[in-house]
Amino acid sequence: MQGIHHLTTHRTLSRRRFLVGAGTLLTGIVLVPTIEADDTVTVIQYSPEGKKIGKVKLAKVVKSDAEWQHQLSPISYEVARHAGTERAYTGSTWDLHDKGIFRCICCDLAVFSSDTKFDSGTGWPSFWQPIARENVSEGKDSSLGMARTAVSCKLCDAHLGHVFDDGPRPTGERYCMNSAAMRFVKQA
Repeated sequence: MQGIHHLTTHRTLSRRRFLVGAGTLLTGIVLVPTIEADDTVTVIQYSPEGKKIGKVKLAKVVKSDAEWQHQLSPISYEVARHAGTERAYTGSTWDLHDKGIFRCICCDLAVFSSDTKFDSGTGWPSFWQPIARENVSEGKDSSLGMARTAVSCKLCDAHLGHVFDDGPRPTGERYCMNSAAMRFVKQA
């Protein structure tokens, strides 16, 4: 009788192991699309002329470090891919007053508009809001011994600059960006 009970217990455990294993496998299969969904983002697309096209879902732009180095100038690479900062008053657009769109230097996503640019007196291009909140990400930055909010491109994770709460109306925000992280497209 003990032998039969042991055999029954062994079969039960085997079935349990099988069901748990199959459940784990199925959970993994169900999670795969969720993981792949993290590789896409929803952003607002703008035409080359700066006209809003609308929401689109795009695959995140991912490249190797070598590919980014090949694509970008040394200063753009340091700023955009390694969260560097260009020196104040040295960037190409800090004092630019032309009408146009500022696009991510890495993936060309529209990130800011000259319509919200203002002179902050800091030596970096400053804006009171992004062209679309969906096009940028914000995260904590505790480097340099201070707490700041870093701003990145939503499509490729390029570091653009930082946002502060000392900007003008209507938002009270100052998006202090790096010229080296953006490409300006002048509107006619």
